[in-house]
Amino acid sequence: MDLTERYEWQGRQIAWTSAGDGPAVVFCHGTPWSSVLWRPIASALTDRYTVYLWDMPGYGQSSKQPGAPVDFGVQADAFTALLRHWDIARPHVIAHDFGGAVSLRAHLVGGADYASLMLIDVVAIPPSGSPFFKFVQDNPGLLDQLPGYVHRAIVRAYIGNATNVGLRDGDLDELIQPWCGDEGQTAFYRQIVDYDERYLRENEELLANMTVPVHIVWGDQDAWIPVERADRLHTLIPHSTVRRVPGSNHLIQFDAPEQLMYEVASWLDRASTGRHQTM
Repeated sequence: MDLTERYEWQGRQIAWTSAGDGPAVVFCHGTPWSSVLWRPIASALTDRYTVYLWDMPGYGQSSKQPGAPVDFGVQADAFTALLRHWDIARPHVIAHDFGGAVSLRAHLVGGADYASLMLIDVVAIPPSGSPFFKFVQDNPGLLDQLPGYVHRAIVRAYIGNATNVGLRDGDLDELIQPWCGDEGQTAFYRQIVDYDERYLRENEELLANMTVPVHIVWGDQDAWIPVERADRLHTLIPHSTVRRVPGSNHLIQFDAPEQLMYEVASWLDRASTGRHQTM
């Protein structure tokens, strides 16, 4: 599923595509990822669903203008606008990492309505971030000046820490590529500088109001976002369900692809037939 379409939004281009036939399912990626993480699972669902993939502004194949904001609020606004552009009512939304905060804000603040929401190892509530994030935020613009080969090594090590099984060279290169070159390097550090926990605090205050069916999936060895965060989200979101995936790190798409495929397919089946509270 190549992102062959472009949506013009506030002077920026959002890359997207859709395929299949049936109820709408939209995938949201996180940081520093892109829609390529979701491509295998999305492709497998096209026989039963109309599947949508997109890259957030500043990520993947979408435009990366210097200085253009890429915070949670901007991404939620972009997602809400994209849903209107697609003219789809109440899609099923499946989100990973940063995509969790974006999809939650689009719903809780932007008024986007969903048939269901699946949250997978998500950034959603505080606290969040890492020592690396803090260093970049405390030194904006500094790492933009690194030689390209040093920057590439940093991104490679950073991404590699998110999986237990490791990544094949081709997969790793595909994840790193959008962040290479002058434009990509600047964009990589920009998305960290723009990371603002204020939006997560606002999300947390509104979670008790949710009525959309929510299923939470988490790798029990997530080195980026502790699995205890899944239990806290489960407590905060009324009537949500939760599943831990043994042995999986943050990149569950690579650490446990078959189990994730099962979780996604079975959740969509339950949510589509009103059996979302049956585990």
